[in-house]
Formats: sequence, C-alpha cells, structure tokens
Amino acid sequence: MNEAMRKTLALLLTAVCVLAAAPRSAAQELFEGATDFISPDVEAMYKKGIDYLAKSQKPDGSFGGQANDYYGNQPAVVGLCVVALLAHGEDPNRGPYSVAIKRGLEFILTQQNKSTGYIGSSMYNHGFATLALAESYGMVKDARLGPALENATKLILNSQERNGFGAWRYSPESRDADSTVSGANLVALFAARNAGIAVPEESIQKALKFFALCQGDDGGIGYTSAGGSNGPRTAIGALCWALGKQKDSPRFKASFEFLNSKGAGSARSEGYFHYFLYYAAQAYFHASPQAWKEWNAANITMLKEAQKPDGSWDGSFGATFATSASLLSLALNYRFLPIYER
Repeated sequence: MNEAMRKTLALLLTAVCVLAAAPRSAAQELFEGATDFISPDVEAMYKKGIDYLAKSQKPDGSFGGQANDYYGNQPAVVGLCVVALLAHGEDPNRGPYSVAIKRGLEFILTQQNKSTGYIGSSMYNHGFATLALAESYGMVKDARLGPALENATKLILNSQERNGFGAWRYSPESRDADSTVSGANLVALFAARNAGIAVPEESIQKALKFFALCQGDDGGIGYTSAGGSNGPRTAIGALCWALGKQKDSPRFKASFEFLNSKGAGSARSEGYFHYFLYYAAQAYFHASPQAWKEWNAANITMLKEAQKPDGSWDGSFGATFATSASLLSLALNYRFLPIYER
C-alpha cells in the first residue's frame, strides 16, 4: 500500500469510528482543521521506532529478552508492539511490517491457554494481549484470531464476575482489584466490543464504578482505593470514563484537571513515564481538540530529544516497552489509532 493510499484509508476509518462514537457536533469539533498533514518530525520518529521494533524482534515473535529488557518477552508488551505497528496504517498482510505483525500475533496465540483462554501469567499480560487480538481481528488474515479473541474476552468477563469489586487484579481468580490491571482489561473489553464480541454494558458500568471508588478529592486515581493519586493511574481512569461515554461527568472532568495540574510530573518522578504517555495521549485527545494539540506538541518535542539513534527510547521497563508506548502516544497524529474504537 503506498503512502497516499495508507493515509487516505487511515482518515476514512478514523472518521467512521469517531462519527459512530460521538454526537455529530462533537465529532466535527474533534477533527476541526486539516487532518492529512503529518509533521515530518512525527513521521521520522515513528518510522525509526517501528524499524527498531522490527529489527529487534526474535523469530518466535517476542522482543528484547536482554537482562534490561525482560518485558519484551511478555505477551502484554508484544501486544503493544503489534498495535504500534498497526497504528501507523501498515498493511498487516502484505506490507513491509506484515512479518513482524504476524510473528507478534503468533507469539500471543502460543501463550494462550487453549482451555481457559488465559494469555500469559498475569492479567496485565492478558489485558494488553487481548487488546492486540481485538485490534488485529478483521485486519489480519488469520482464522484463529476470532476464536482466540472470544475466549480471551470470556476470561476477562468471568474473572470480573468472580471479583467482589467488579474489576480485576493479578490473576483471573483475584478477589481484590487495582486500577492499573483493571484499566488494561477494561480497555480490552472496549476494543473487543468494537470488534463485534459480545460485552454486556453491565460489565462496563461495574468496572467504571470501581474507578469511582479509587478517585480522591483531588480528582486523581489511587491504586486500590482513593488516595495516593498519580499521573498514570489518573490517565487510565480518565480514558476509561471517556471510552464509556462519560466525558461530561464530574469524574472525568476532575481526573483531567488532575492530569493538567500534576499528572506528568508525578509520572516522571515515580518511574512510570512511558506508561503515563500511553494512556495520557488518549485522555487528552478525548478531552478537547485544543488540550490535545498543546499536549501533543510538547510530547513531540520531548520524544524527539529522547529518541536514541537506533530508533528506540529508554525507560524503566526496558526499551521495547518504552518504544512501543512512545509510538502509541504519537499515533493519534495519524488519526488511525486502532486501539479503542474503530
């Protein structure tokens, strides 16, 4: 697929997604101005980043694996790498990155328990890997993706049903919950529902009530309850409320105010900065066109300065995670992000 065709397809698919998910006036406002100009800085960074991922991928579809990049061997991070490649509008079946996309999906499929649908060894892994399956389903020609996605979604729903908080923690059998694992699995449910998998609205609302329990007076989100707010967790909550079509709610507005006031600072100081970028890009995008425009400009400048010559970014959880998260924070510039609503 040539560049012009790729960008045209990206614009059309994203427009359909947003128009279907928002009132007409909001959709028109969201895409005010030109949407077909991609900053040369963004394109150069993104191309270098996905080239790094493709070159560092191992034959089994995983990434990294060195002592300082252990997470590249985890289904969650492999899933984020797959989504970062798709988010650039690459043809997953015949394009230059199709091999990398298919290898990544193959790795995720091999990590899924055929009986239970569970992927990896934690619900962190399961949530992000399910997200990758949902975003690949219907785009990648692989008959195994539909059944794998359906089984993975059922596991998330069954785990929630057993959980006293209506949310998730480390294992499918967990009876307690935290906002980070819950965010990964709730976003996966949104993606699965958009892909055509049955997800009850009741399940969405139960999970959103848990985030409400974690919101403090400062608008920020705590880990297992209100208090101890930080940027990454608050970005997760803000995004989940936005995807749940609650952007006009006091809870979303309070969480976004927290992000604007001290979210990025707290993320930097606590070592979860790239995790923050991944969620915050979407939260700002949903908040308002102007808020995202200003945040995006600052993010581009920051990431341009931090990108290494080989196209990667360094981070607390290794180069593979930092690179995929950085790319996904830039992907909304293409208006093709196949992560949340299609």
